[in-house]
Amino acid sequence: VFPGQGAQWVGMGAELLESSAVFAEGLAECAGVLDPLTGWSLLDVVRGAEGAVSLERVDVVQPVSFAVMVALARVWLAAGVVPSVVVGHSQ
Repeated sequence: VFPGQGAQWVGMGAELLESSAVFAEGLAECAGVLDPLTGWSLLDVVRGAEGAVSLERVDVVQPVSFAVMVALARVWLAAGVVPSVVVGHSQ
């Protein structure tokens, strides 16, 4: 189940980014696609880096939430969890 906008917080995924190679790879892959399109760093936003764009902006939170969900799904798949159905809203 994937949440929509409003479930985010500064630093969400930051610890997992540092501790899970699978999550980091998934997020880096998303960043490789999104960064050139958005003009800001996805990884900086997730890490809450100084000078990163605000996660409160709708044009930031939507792609960051999507990328975090993609990376989390990769973690679940790597752990052997294969969903039959995926649900969510506003993504």
